[in-house]
Amino acid sequence: MSAATDLTVWLAFGAGVLSFLSPCTLPLFPAYLSYITGMSVKDIQDQSSANVRSKLLVHSMLFLFGVSLIFIGLGIGVSYLGQWIQGLLTGSSGKLLQQLAGIFIVFMGFFVAGWLQIPAFMKEKRFQFANKPAGYLGTIFVGMGFAAGWTPCIGPIFGSILVVAASNPTQGMLYTFMYVIGFAIPFLVMSFFIGSTKWIVRYSGKIMKIGGIVMVIMGILLFTGQMSRISNLLLQLVQDTWLSNLG
Repeated sequence: MSAATDLTVWLAFGAGVLSFLSPCTLPLFPAYLSYITGMSVKDIQDQSSANVRSKLLVHSMLFLFGVSLIFIGLGIGVSYLGQWIQGLLTGSSGKLLQQLAGIFIVFMGFFVAGWLQIPAFMKEKRFQFANKPAGYLGTIFVGMGFAAGWTPCIGPIFGSILVVAASNPTQGMLYTFMYVIGFAIPFLVMSFFIGSTKWIVRYSGKIMKIGGIVMVIMGILLFTGQMSRISNLLLQLVQDTWLSNLG
């Protein structure tokens, strides 16, 4: 795995974390847990028994399984699409797709940071269930419905990961998987520390702005072809620091 791929993998992971911390997801997190578990928000926040914790864990994992089915399925689809497009083009096809991905990510970064308004992305298109389907299987379907939706925050972020996956089909599946892991880890952690969401919500706007800036920088690096150079410099810096500490 090249240094550029290493960096992109961790950026994909960070994009997953950013999606969870977005104002479209984090403030609604207690309500989602309440919906999939059938418990009140108050009971969830109390978490006074091992039974409550185990129920939260099981339903959270099943919800995330449903989410991952959609996200990873889309990642596989765009990876094959990217391979097909590269097969149609010749010569600089990889560079062209990379530049297009860079342009898209820059625009999405401006949107995520709040500097650009795109009406099409401001419309809620997430599937809604009037009544949750029964049992654990129902939780999986709710997760799939969540992932299949296009929200103002998650859509542009995940869309950027899909574009990167299409521009680098051989690693597209890995990028999508790391995005899912980045979304799942804070989801599971916050399931056990749900009382801590309040202070994070207060800073979610700043978190999104920082995330948007990172997306813009990443888009510029992709467009200019400097991702590999920056990745190698960062890798060399880490290696030098590690060796100096050993010395």
